[in-house]
Amino acid sequence: MQRHTGRDMWDMDECQSPRMGSVILGVDGGASNTVCVCIPAAMPFNDPLPVLARTVAGCSNQNSVGEDRARETLERVMSQALLKARRRRSNVCAVCLAVAGVNHPIDQQRMLDWLREIFPSHVKLFVENDAVAALASGTMGKLHGCVLIAGTGTIAYGFTSDGREARAAGAGPVLGDWGSGYGISAQAMTAVVRAYDGRGPETVLTNNILDFLGLASPDELIGWTYEDQSWARIADLLPVVVESAESGDEVANKILHNSVGELASSVKAVVQRLELGGEDGKHPFPLVMVGKVLEANKRWDIGKEVIDCVTKNYPGAYPIHPKVEPAVGAALLAWNAIASELDGDIRNVQ
Repeated sequence: MQRHTGRDMWDMDECQSPRMGSVILGVDGGASNTVCVCIPAAMPFNDPLPVLARTVAGCSNQNSVGEDRARETLERVMSQALLKARRRRSNVCAVCLAVAGVNHPIDQQRMLDWLREIFPSHVKLFVENDAVAALASGTMGKLHGCVLIAGTGTIAYGFTSDGREARAAGAGPVLGDWGSGYGISAQAMTAVVRAYDGRGPETVLTNNILDFLGLASPDELIGWTYEDQSWARIADLLPVVVESAESGDEVANKILHNSVGELASSVKAVVQRLELGGEDGKHPFPLVMVGKVLEANKRWDIGKEVIDCVTKNYPGAYPIHPKVEPAVGAALLAWNAIASELDGDIRNVQ
C-alpha cells in the first residue's frame, strides 16, 4: 500500500478544496494524541465556539517518537483538518502549534522554520508548549494565571498579565513527574513488584492490575512493562489505581495522596515565582485544571484535593475546568494575537 506523507496530502488539498473563507489552525500535541481544530478567522464568540473541522492523530511529542515522526503526525493532522473544512493552505491566516516537548527557544525556532516551509509567507505562525494552549482553553485565549495539566504527563505553567512566565515539573517520567497518570501507574506497578518480593505490604493493586492486563503473575508484569515502554500505555492503568484506592486499599490511597502533594507543589511553585496571588495570596487568579488525572471519580477527586491544598496558601486561586479542549485554546491564542491585524474584509469572510 502506498503511504501518503503530509506533503502528499497538502497537494491533494490544494487540488480538490474550493477557495472559501480565511481560517485559523490550532493544534494540541501531547504524549497520547494530537488534535487539530480549524476555526473561522471571522469568529464570533458564540457558545459553543464555531469549529469547522476537528481531526485526531497519534503522539507528536518529539521526545517520545522522534522529530521526523512527530512532524509527519503534525502535517497529517493539519492537512486533514483543512481538507475536512474544505479549505486550502492559502485560506490559512494563522497557525498555533502547542506541542509537548517544546521546552526551549531553540525547539520553538526549529518548529517555526519547519512550519514556514509548509505555509505561505502571509500566514502568522506561533509555537508554544502544550501547557500554554491548555491555559488558553480556560481563559478564552488570554495568557494570565496558572494551568495544571495532569494527564499522561504533568506540568504547571503560569503567566502574569505583563508577560512573565514560569513553569514547574513537566520534565518527563525519568525526572519524576510523579503526579501524572504515568507516575501514579508506575508507582502502583512498583508496589505490586515490592509486595510480590516481600519488600512491601500486600495490596489489592496486585490482583486488580493483573486482571486488567490479563496477566497471571507479577512475574509477567515485568515482561509486559519492558516490551513496550510507552508512557501512555502505562498511564492507562490510572483507573485501576483509583478504583483500588476507592475500595480502601492503603497502598493505592497513599500513592494518590502523594500525587496530590506533588501536583499542588508544582502549582504553588509557579504561583510563588510569579506572585500571582499577591503578597497575601488573596489576589484572584485563574487556576485552569486539565487532564484525566484531575477528573472526579466516585470517591476520589484528585483535582478537588489539589485545589483544596493550593487554596490553603493562595485563597485567591479560582479553579476553571475548561469547556473547550486545548486545541481550541491554541486556535484562540492565534486569534487573539492577530485579531488587531486582521483586515476587516478578511475578518468578515464567511
